[in-house]
Order: sequence, then C-alpha cells, then structure tokens
Amino acid sequence: MQRYLIKRLLSLFGTLFGVSVLVFLIVHLIPGDPAEHILGEHTTQEAIKELRTELGLDKPLLIQYVSYAGKLLQGNLGTSYMTHETIWSQIVNRFPITLQLAALSIVIAVVAGVILGVISAVKHNTIIDRLMVICSLVGISAPGFWVALLLIWVFAYKLALVPISGYEGIRSLILPAITIAMSTVGAIARMTRSSMLDVIKQDYMRTAEAKGAAYYAVVFRHGLKNALIPVITVVGLEFGSMLAGAVVTETVFSLHGIGSMAIEAIGKRDITTIQGMTFFLAVLFVLTNLVVDFIYSYVDPRIKYE
Repeated sequence: MQRYLIKRLLSLFGTLFGVSVLVFLIVHLIPGDPAEHILGEHTTQEAIKELRTELGLDKPLLIQYVSYAGKLLQGNLGTSYMTHETIWSQIVNRFPITLQLAALSIVIAVVAGVILGVISAVKHNTIIDRLMVICSLVGISAPGFWVALLLIWVFAYKLALVPISGYEGIRSLILPAITIAMSTVGAIARMTRSSMLDVIKQDYMRTAEAKGAAYYAVVFRHGLKNALIPVITVVGLEFGSMLAGAVVTETVFSLHGIGSMAIEAIGKRDITTIQGMTFFLAVLFVLTNLVVDFIYSYVDPRIKYE
C-alpha cells in the first residue's frame, strides 16, 4: 500500500508539472496583450510598456515560467491583474457554491443512474430496457443550456417552486443540479447496465438465488457490489468534472461559482487568474482520481495494492 501510494503521489506531481507547463504556454500564446487589455484601447505605448515591466511580461517565457512555478511550490496561485485580489481569496469566495452544486448533482446522478441501470439490466431485452436506454441517450445528448432553460420555464417561471436565478440557499441549486446530473445519469446508467449484465450471468448469482434468497436482494446485495468498480470510475471522473465548474449551467442560473469565475477571467484576459484557477482545478481532479483508486479496495476486497 505504501509503495503504491508513493508511486501515485510521484505520478501526481508529474501530472501537475505537465499541467502547469501546458496552461502557462497556452495562456501566454493566446493572441493579445494583457497589459493593453487592462489599460484599454485609448492608452499610450509608454503606459503599456511600463505595465508590462511591472507585471513581468517583458521577460522571456522561461523566466516567467520559473517565477510562476516557484510561486506554485509555495502555494501561491498569484494575484489577479484586473481586481488585484489573490486567486486564493477568489476561489474561497466562489468554490463553496460549486462544491455544493457538484455534491448535489453527483448524489442525484448516482442514485438515479444506478437504479435505472440495474432495472435495465434485470429487464434486459424488454420494453423497459429499451426505454431506459433511450432515456440514457437523451440525457447524454440533450444540450445543457436547453435543459436549464426548460427547467427554469417549467419549475421556476410557471410553477414558481424555486428561484429563477442567483444563489439563495440550497433551493437555488436544485434546478442547476438536475441540469448537470442529466448527462451524468445517462453515463452511470449505461455503465451500470453493462456491468450488471456481466455479473447477473455469474454462477454465484444463481447459487444465491437457489438457496432461497429473494431475487432483488441477490441483485442488489451480491450483484451490484461486484458491478460497482467501473461505475465508481465513471462517478469519480464525472465528479472531478463537476468540481471544475459547470460553466454553461452556472452562467444560465447566474451562480457565482468556479465556472462563472473562469468565464470572467477569460473575458478580461486575466492570465494570472486563468493559470491559478486551472492549476487548482487540476489538483482537485487528480486528488479525486486518487481517492477513487483507494475506494476500489473497499468495494472489492480482492483488489490488492502492490
């Protein structure tokens, strides 16, 4: 276990190093001068040159990256060019909303996706199975902005059950969470169905049923647990993506989370914020995958880390 953990941590640092390099290069190779964007169109070349020197943008890219990487090693994500706030302070203000939204979304997606997947597998090749498959495809294919607007029109405007936009507590996150969960429900349901179809054919399932156990008890107690490994992988990846911020959903519902923060930073050409936020999200993503790896052994004791 310790050797495996050390290997994973080393690979984690390698991944984050690669992310830092790619993000730095991509952001700095985008056309446009951040200094000119900050000062506006009606500024002078002298002012632009002075600001570039102040921000360190006049130095070679290698020097800029070394400075950027040195700050990352100290836990410093930088300071916004536009607002002069630290990236950490912006993340602390914005991330709780995204975290709540992601947590609620993944709970909805897992509960609905696993139930639909199990039912679809148990009713294999029946009309119920076909309907479940069609619903999964619709959920995966439906554009997020369209689903969001439809939910707003029905539940917020017509029925007035929840706020239309903004953050007013957990009620404000119900519609955004359903919007995000729809595509994830489809992915989890399809994976659960596929995995359960393999498990249902196993001898131990027939043996448990022959001993007098109720069929659905066998399915959920024995079958589902052994079918969860690929499902957990999908859940981990989807949750990592949700933590990265649902840009479209947060924009439609006017939620000031990580997604809207990304849109604002890109629109303002605030490269420090873009870099810092992207690196923070990369750390979250790889840590989520690391946690998922260790969950495997609790779900299936046969898995050993060597």
